[in-house]
Amino acid sequence: MAKVAIVTGAGSGIGRAVSLALVRSGWSVTLAGRRADVLGETAALAEADAALVQPTDVADPDSVDALFEATKARFGRLDLLFNNAGTGAPPTPIEEHSIEHWRRVVDVNLTGAFLCTRAAFRLMKDQDPRGGRIINNGSISAHAPRPRSIAYTATKHAITGLTRSTSLDGRAYDIACGQIDIGNAATDMTRAMAKGVPQPDGSMRVEPTMDVQAVADAVLYMAGLPLSANVQFMTVMATQMPFVGRG
Repeated sequence: MAKVAIVTGAGSGIGRAVSLALVRSGWSVTLAGRRADVLGETAALAEADAALVQPTDVADPDSVDALFEATKARFGRLDLLFNNAGTGAPPTPIEEHSIEHWRRVVDVNLTGAFLCTRAAFRLMKDQDPRGGRIINNGSISAHAPRPRSIAYTATKHAITGLTRSTSLDGRAYDIACGQIDIGNAATDMTRAMAKGVPQPDGSMRVEPTMDVQAVADAVLYMAGLPLSANVQFMTVMATQMPFVGRG
């Protein structure tokens, strides 16, 4: 019987790459995201009946509950949640950062991951066989921030706390939780890096990127481990990007 995964933010970028890697490795995958059209494109690329399209706003508790209910109804269980959905705010000095942008980033990046984790726990605790795995998409910003990114950076630091608490509380129920911190995967989101990225010294520099398939392969490795083993934290990044010693 195929294992079952939910991938949030599955309509593009890392979420799409991971979803396709899972399907091609024999998983059944629920594709979650706000836009049904791009989720449909991911499903078409999968070329399989193992992909369920479920438009979802991860910041909305009712929408998240519907996502997990639809997954259980279609596939019967859940073995993996990839908390990938995320957003950022325009680079802004702290003193000018709007509360609207702050709340939106917190709602999607942090509250959304919590809501999905809560729903996954409810399902994984009660299913037979019990348990499952949650992988949170952190960021190298969970360790070293970029300039003028306070909302994004704060939420990614918070994801690390979410990962640790989830890992601890999941032990009793055979629920493993790990985090993958990603740096400069080549997606539509990083395409602007070709024009330069703000650096701590105020300069703009073009930064190297890596093939997003490297991220998909890393997540697939984490997901494929038995529940008796767990990658607690992994960093996968473009080798030559400024991170170690950044600043």
